[in-house]
Amino acid sequence: MLITPRQDKLNKIIILNPKGGCGKSTLATNLAARYAQDGPIPALMDFDPQGSTIAWLNRRSQERPQIHGIAAFKKSMQATRSWQLRVPSDTVNVLVDSPASVSHDDLRELTRDATSILVPVLPSSMDIHAASRCIADLLLVAKIDRRDRKLAVVANRTRKNTKSFAKLMRFLDSLGIPIIAVLRDSQNFVYAAEKGLGLCEMQPSRVKQDVEQIEKIVEWLEAWPQRRRASTSAAAVKRQPLAPSSILRRPQFGSA
Repeated sequence: MLITPRQDKLNKIIILNPKGGCGKSTLATNLAARYAQDGPIPALMDFDPQGSTIAWLNRRSQERPQIHGIAAFKKSMQATRSWQLRVPSDTVNVLVDSPASVSHDDLRELTRDATSILVPVLPSSMDIHAASRCIADLLLVAKIDRRDRKLAVVANRTRKNTKSFAKLMRFLDSLGIPIIAVLRDSQNFVYAAEKGLGLCEMQPSRVKQDVEQIEKIVEWLEAWPQRRRASTSAAAVKRQPLAPSSILRRPQFGSA
């Protein structure tokens, strides 16, 4: 999927949910803006035919920190697919906004070599059902191993102290997959989308509560090397052969 000379150091973040309107593009653009603040320039790859993240990028002022956009939903006759999906050689963070409908083959390709997979979920029965199927496909079709700890859920457009929010949190708790942030239903996200901004680029006093949740997501994403090492170590321990029975000495009773 990606061509880069630094594949082993690439932080490939997939934002995935087969149901449209769950906030994938909102999450992708805000994370891209956040990574752009610190540099190096992140890449934002848009596979959704609606092109929402590329449209956001086109509305973005050139005075803002730069983000490399890739319109992956477009097919070009002038270039190979690999060339079209290439990322700059100095890119460290790649954010992939997946399409609303993904075949099993595309799901395996999208998630291949992913360091992190984020599933945004809205507090409605329809969205909860779609999210449960999405996570099942990730585990069973894409063969994402829970022990790799690369899969996380983001509760999106929530309103606390409501029955729908309580139902969503009960469902997410039952998955055994970390809930790394709870984004509220805020007009700040709408305003940022219209202006080509990330919340981190807006007036701090206005977006403090929302930015705190974005920072929680970034903190989890940034820990991907530690999660990978922990997963590798756990797998190595599991593969170690058991000690021969002759080495295991039983306690001696009744010795003279």
